[in-house]
Amino acid sequence: MQTKLSRRGFLGMTGFAGLGIAAAGTLAGCSSGPPSGAATWSMWSSSAAEKKVWDDFGKYVEQQLKVKSVASLTPSPSYPTKLDLQLVSGTASLVTALNGTLIPTYAARGAHRPLDDLIANDPDFTLDDFYQTSRSISSFNGKTYAIGFDVAPTVMYYNKDLLKKQGIPLPSPTEPMSWATFRDLCKQLTKPGQQYGFTCAPAIDDLVSWIYCAGGNVMSDDGSRSTLGDPEAMEALQYVIDLFVKDKVTPPIKNLVTESSLSNFMQGNVAFMQNGPWQVVNARKAKFDWDIIPFPAGAAGSKPRVSGSSFAIPSGVRDGAELDLAWKLMKTLTSTGALDIYAKAGRNNPARLSAGSAFQPPPDNLGIVQQILAGKLAGGHAFDVTTNWNQVKQLLGQDLPRTFLGQVSVPDAINGLTPRLDILMRQHLDTVRQATARKG
Repeated sequence: MQTKLSRRGFLGMTGFAGLGIAAAGTLAGCSSGPPSGAATWSMWSSSAAEKKVWDDFGKYVEQQLKVKSVASLTPSPSYPTKLDLQLVSGTASLVTALNGTLIPTYAARGAHRPLDDLIANDPDFTLDDFYQTSRSISSFNGKTYAIGFDVAPTVMYYNKDLLKKQGIPLPSPTEPMSWATFRDLCKQLTKPGQQYGFTCAPAIDDLVSWIYCAGGNVMSDDGSRSTLGDPEAMEALQYVIDLFVKDKVTPPIKNLVTESSLSNFMQGNVAFMQNGPWQVVNARKAKFDWDIIPFPAGAAGSKPRVSGSSFAIPSGVRDGAELDLAWKLMKTLTSTGALDIYAKAGRNNPARLSAGSAFQPPPDNLGIVQQILAGKLAGGHAFDVTTNWNQVKQLLGQDLPRTFLGQVSVPDAINGLTPRLDILMRQHLDTVRQATARKG
């Protein structure tokens, strides 16, 4: 497969220019490659349980396509770097997995091809069976660049045993509680040094759910400026930081980098944990009874972040037999049959409605995930990101976490970050304009 991007250009845009062209060349020559005509695909995999799922995917691909399946599995932290190098060296698989936050980045730079022509010319394939939020996450600039395999809203996990022990009625599985009610519960359930009301990650990925529920966002609708300083976002940020600093209903943070909400929750002395259904498989190891409920509702309602992952086809995949195989592989990896394997393993909620029922309890309330995605219960907000989201996230990770420790106020942190965020937003807007011009 030959890439359409120059190596130096793509490395420069992705921030890997310092690795040099030799690095990509070394990667390209490190193996003899898969057999001719094989269905090659790449995915992150950081555990034996994940590898088992992808091995089962591979068997399913071979059953359906009658060709050799070759999966390139890479530990999650290393996956983006390896994918970047494979794309510039022309060694990327026919189909590559992408975290939804990176789809705009790759699409804007021409690293992956739009799929609209393939979808339009295939009478046996439709996007109608995919949740709308998954379709939104997988699109950029009005075009579809990927097809989802999982999608899920952030929910609130809660320790049923802890609430019952204190005689507190269990929260409704269908009616999101208000922020005021949630705060009062967290205070009531906190006994400093013994147990705590709430835990979440001290990072923008978790803060953004509260921002959406307050009616705010990280950036303006056109992506031209940061809106973290707008009243709605500021209200949300202050609310969460107050839970940590003022109300002290959260476990003490020992290390901002390694702080884990799941680890806190699994100890059994935290009442509520903000997280996604992707942690169900890990939470099932808990030695206490637990469940999930919709995310607390702010001024704009219960509209937490909806995240997802997808499969995409690199732009260097040649037309003809190679592209035909890539498209067949893409359809197989995102088919109901494949996603049933994914769901039954408890990895996350599948992106297809027809595979949703395969993601079974425990917990008892797990069905609310599909109801939220279908718009039948509470709501969700597709994770809005820029074409340079990694840079935005890195910048926010410099000063914003200090607010969780009370070392800097929320207004001071946002005032200091906004000028630098606005520069990144303008760069994002320029990238979108350039991508639009190329499309035109």
